[in-house]
Amino acid sequence: MSATTKPVNQKAWFLILPVFICVAFSAILPLMTVVNYSVQDIISPERRVFVGTEWFASVMRDEDLHAALWNQLRFSLAVLAVELPLGIGLALAMPAQGWKSSATLVIVALSLLIPWNVVGTIWQIFGRADIGLMGYGLAQLGIDYNYTGNATHAWLTVLLMDVWHWTPLVALLAFAGLRSIPDAYYQAARIDGASKLAVFRYIQLPKMRGVLMIAVLLRFMDSFMIYTEPFVLTGGGPGNATTFLSQYLTQKAVGQFDLGPAAAFSLIYFLIILLFCFVLYNWMQRVGQAQEETGHE
Repeated sequence: MSATTKPVNQKAWFLILPVFICVAFSAILPLMTVVNYSVQDIISPERRVFVGTEWFASVMRDEDLHAALWNQLRFSLAVLAVELPLGIGLALAMPAQGWKSSATLVIVALSLLIPWNVVGTIWQIFGRADIGLMGYGLAQLGIDYNYTGNATHAWLTVLLMDVWHWTPLVALLAFAGLRSIPDAYYQAARIDGASKLAVFRYIQLPKMRGVLMIAVLLRFMDSFMIYTEPFVLTGGGPGNATTFLSQYLTQKAVGQFDLGPAAAFSLIYFLIILLFCFVLYNWMQRVGQAQEETGHE
């Protein structure tokens, strides 16, 4: 062996063996099981028939799936459109230092500590006209609010519930991004006489691009997989107004016990999330690179 050749110890691969085993049992094996179910017609535990891609074609023609996908896209886009600006505004309004900053962070993060099913129950009570504060207040204002019978009211209530629950996550990420900006940038802006809007546009927003990208991806994925809160609040109704993809999948797998179509759709669901996240990530990367090139010019 040459003196300049670095010896390679292949035993180091054993250090990642526990992680590989955990991932195999928690992700790879269940995924392979779903793939196996998606190409079979499970008549009984002892009797199965190979059907190929029949379940995939059947699921893609389902009109209920199309309606659930439309509901899901509208909801996820509305979540991003509302929670991102609201979270950034909340982060900008929070104190930067001292005990007030710590107290504000704790108060803002309180909703994140509440379990999802409890959040649905809270808003289920909150929206009732007889005992709920919001429902009673709207009734006193003369607004005929009924989230159990009006499709628009139900959809807006689910959106408002998600905004209340998850906007603090965006605010905390934006706050962390703001605190990472060196004071030298603000000092230079003060010397140049820059306004608050100019500081936000040319200093704070570009410097927060990394954390905002994380916020967009996290909120999109979470909102695209939402299940517990709307299930507890509206049960997917009235009609199919708040039936999202996760509830459609649950109805197929648990309600109707169609394991083959449910497995096929779960794979399609997984690919849809990957596709949208990939598109969002690349779009935000291009926007960031364009901003950097413009700034250099």
